Amino acid sequence: MAISKDKKQQLVADLNELLSDAKMTVFAKYQGLTVAEMQELRKAARENNVKIKIVKNRLVRVAMGEIAVYKDTDTSALEGQLLYAVSNNDEVAPAQVLAKFAKDHAALELKGAFSGDGKALNEEDVVALSKLPSKEQLIGQVVDMLLSPVNDVTNALSGNLHALLDGIADKATN
Repeated sequence: MAISKDKKQQLVADLNELLSDAKMTVFAKYQGLTVAEMQELRKAARENNVKIKIVKNRLVRVAMGEIAVYKDTDTSALEGQLLYAVSNNDEVAPAQVLAKFAKDHAALELKGAFSGDGKALNEEDVVALSKLPSKEQLIGQVVDMLLSPVNDVTNALSGNLHALLDGIADKATN
C-alpha cells in the first residue's frame, strides 16, 4: 500500500525531530526477523531508552538533508530493509542493544551508524562502540576510582587500630 504525500511529510518531520536530538543512530538489516523477535528487540530497546524506527531509507535521507549536522553525511550505506535505533541520551546504547540482540539472532546485521555530530560510522565502528561501557557504568567506575584511596586509608587505619587493640588486650591479660 502506497503512503500518501501528507503521511510521508509527517514521517519526515518526525524523523527530523528524532534525528536532531539524537546522540547516536545505528542502522541494521532486519530481513528474516519474525514479528515476535521484533517485539523482543523493541522491548529491549525501550528498557535502554532507545527508539526503534522502520522507515524507508529515502525518507531518512530527506530528513537528514534538512538537518544542518547531517547535510553532508554520506548515506550510501542506507540500502535494503533497515531499522534505525536512536538514542538521545546515550551514545553507545543503540549499538549495545542491537549488538546484543544480533548475537542471538543472526538475521539482524549491523550496517553502520550516524553520530550526533554527523559522522558516518561503519559496521566495525558500531561493533567497537557496542563493547564500550554505558554512561552509567563509566560514572560508576569513576566514582569507584575516586573512593578507592579513601577506602584504602580507612581499611589501613582500621587494621592498625585492631592490631593496637589486640596488643593492648594481650598486655592486659599477661
